[in-house]
Amino acid sequence: MTRQEYLDIYDVVGAALEVYNTLGRGMSEPIYQEAFEMELHLRNMQAEREKELHLKYKGVEMKKTYYADFYYKGIVVELKAVDKILSEHRAQLFNYMRIAEQDRGVLINFGEPSLRAERYLFDEEKSRFVLISKDNYKQYID
Repeated sequence: MTRQEYLDIYDVVGAALEVYNTLGRGMSEPIYQEAFEMELHLRNMQAEREKELHLKYKGVEMKKTYYADFYYKGIVVELKAVDKILSEHRAQLFNYMRIAEQDRGVLINFGEPSLRAERYLFDEEKSRFVLISKDNYKQYID
């Protein structure tokens, strides 16, 4: 991941933090989605909402379509408004990243006492998703 690609993730989380600081917790997910879309627009961040993701089986596109909440500069963004992020939420993000063929994703939860934003990168060498943190992000920047 380039430094700019990392900074793009940082910008996404910054927009979510502004939404959280403005609305607080306790709203429903669609409210946060709309506010997040508005905040991205205010920041001139051209993101796609409800990005269609098409799955292929043996090279043939399937009828089933998935929708990522947001897609910004190659980053799959999933928003939640739940008490706690669960493994099924992470699995949803990882599947969307795989279908979109993108190696960066952010899972944002507005339902906890403070905003939770999990930044993920698909590590091709190890063939696994890695949680990016302040302790390890430098090793993933080219």
